[in-house]
Amino acid sequence: MTNGEKRFQEKINAIQDTMFVIGGKWKIPIILSIYSGNKRFNDISKAIPKITNRVLSKELKHLEENLLIKRTVVDTYPVRIEYALTDYGLGLEEIAKPLENWGRKHKKKISGK
Repeated sequence: MTNGEKRFQEKINAIQDTMFVIGGKWKIPIILSIYSGNKRFNDISKAIPKITNRVLSKELKHLEENLLIKRTVVDTYPVRIEYALTDYGLGLEEIAKPLENWGRKHKKKISGK
């Protein structure tokens, strides 16, 4: 394998790793919801139309396992669970804006407007 081929493969692997962590229909909306101040499960759920509780629960666990969010149990009565982005998760902001910009341009191009 040449150096160029090796660098290309490393690039593909890095992008695949990123897409594994933040790809899919729900992860970015969940991250953005938490970033916008929704800390509790029901608040996140209400902010994202059509997501089921089962899917939200699964995706929150995946984001927590990948150190993007932190789950905190608040010792109150009743017990309250809150989610927050970790410092590591906040680093996604640098890729969120370009994705948003590209998505807006793409929608205009496809719709002809």
